[in-house]
Amino acid sequence: MPKIISLLNMKGGVGKSTLAVNLAWQFYQFGKRVLVVDLDPQFNASQYMLGGEGYKKLAQNQAPTTWDIFEQHTAIPGTPKKIFDPKNVIHSIHAISKYRTNCLHLIPARLELCYTLRHPAGKEQLLAKFLSKEAAKYDLVVIDCPPTDSLFSTAAYHASDYILVPVRPEYLSTIGLPLLARSIREFREQHENSSLDVAGIVFNSTSDYQPEEGRSRTEVTALAAQLGWHIFPTSIDYSRSYPKGAREAKPIFATSYSRSHHATTLRTFARELGSRIGVQL
Repeated sequence: MPKIISLLNMKGGVGKSTLAVNLAWQFYQFGKRVLVVDLDPQFNASQYMLGGEGYKKLAQNQAPTTWDIFEQHTAIPGTPKKIFDPKNVIHSIHAISKYRTNCLHLIPARLELCYTLRHPAGKEQLLAKFLSKEAAKYDLVVIDCPPTDSLFSTAAYHASDYILVPVRPEYLSTIGLPLLARSIREFREQHENSSLDVAGIVFNSTSDYQPEEGRSRTEVTALAAQLGWHIFPTSIDYSRSYPKGAREAKPIFATSYSRSHHATTLRTFARELGSRIGVQL
C-alpha cells in the first residue's frame, strides 16, 4: 500500500505547493511511483507541474480534476449527468516506460473547486474512497491542501497516513499551528479508528535572516515540543529558482541555472521524510 501524505498549514504563504511538487519530483527521481493530488482551488501545484500552457490546454479541454471527484454524484440542473471515469482524472506527467518502473502523475485542481465548499455535506470521504481504489499502483501520494479548516482538510485527513507541516520562519509563523493541532485532534476524536499522524514540521523557504528567523525558529520549536511534533533537521532554503521552476514546469534540480546545493538540500530532506514515513529508498 502507498504512503499518503498531505501538506497542510492553516497559515498561507508557507510554500506548500512548491514543496509538494518538488518532493513529488524528487521521489520520482528516486525511482518511486508518485501521484500528486491538488486540493487547492488556486491550483498552483497543477500549474507548476503542467506549466502555464499545459494547464491552459487542460482547462480548455475541460479535463477532469479533483472537482469531479467531489462532485461525481452531483446533478447540475439543465445539464446532462457526466459519467465519472476515475482513469480520466489522473494525468500523466511522466509515464512508466519499458525501461523504468517509476512514474509521476497528477490529479489537478481548478477554480470551480471552491464551489464545492457551498455544499460540502456527504463529500468528506469521497477522496479517500477514490484513493482506496486508485492509489495501490503508487508508492507515494502527495496531497497539496489549501490553508483552511474546511471540507478539503477533512477530506485530506480521511485519505492520509501523515500530515507534513511546512513553516516559513518569520513573524507570526506559529499562528496557524494551534488551529491545525486542534483540527487534527478533533478529527481523531470523531474517528477513533483513524491512524492519521503528523510526520513533522519542516522549515521552508528559509533565508537565515537574523534575528527574526532565529526568533521564529525558537518559537516554533517550543510550540512543537508542546504538541509533540517532530521537527526535521534539514530546512529548505529559499531560492529564486523555485518560482522559476514553476514557469518552466521543472523541479529545482532541473531548473535552468539553479545552484546545485538547493537540489542537494531537497534530496536530503526527501530522504529524511521517506525514512520517517516508511517509504523505502
